[in-house]
Amino acid sequence: MSWAGQGGFERRGYHHGNLREALVEAATALIAEKGPAGFTIAEAARLAGVSPAAPYRHFRDAEALLAEVALRGLERFAVALAAAWNGGRPDKLRAFEAIGRAYLAFARNEPAHYAAMFEAHISFDAHPALLSAGDRAFAVLREAADQLVAALPRERRPPSLMIALHIWGLAHGIAALFVRGGPSRRKLPMSPEELLEAGVLVYLQGLGLAGGKPAAG
Repeated sequence: MSWAGQGGFERRGYHHGNLREALVEAATALIAEKGPAGFTIAEAARLAGVSPAAPYRHFRDAEALLAEVALRGLERFAVALAAAWNGGRPDKLRAFEAIGRAYLAFARNEPAHYAAMFEAHISFDAHPALLSAGDRAFAVLREAADQLVAALPRERRPPSLMIALHIWGLAHGIAALFVRGGPSRRKLPMSPEELLEAGVLVYLQGLGLAGGKPAAG
């Protein structure tokens, strides 16, 4: 299996024992083209060059195949966020901002995986591996928030979980509206990365974590 030179999927069949990988690659190509709602397991089989019944040797249904694409995406996502955080180097605030940029970059550069992860409405309860992979990705942001608040006196530290959830929501909203919006997305007078960086800075300053004074109450 390979990608065609023009960015599409080129069917070359699969070698014995690689049917699972052929189907995942076909599904990823279809999700990138049509979105998770426009993909069927029969189309994935056809694109992979196998019979409509062949996918059921490895995946019980289309959701299971979607879940595999989402799982691989979440694993790559966690790696990308961890690399951006880089243990808080060169300094914690800049590394924290780098996580946000990595989030948007993943949404932009990995559209099929991002769609499978966040737009396919897969039940994480039905696929525990997805929940674990998602937890590993979120753990990067949680660690970063923990280290940021550690710079404040204990009595002034806001909950790091709250910070991690707020920043995750901010990054996800900007990705959905201004990176993943398609042709109808609203134009910005700045890049999504600049918008996110400004939002994170204002938020952290309000908590006294980026040179500002914490808000009363």
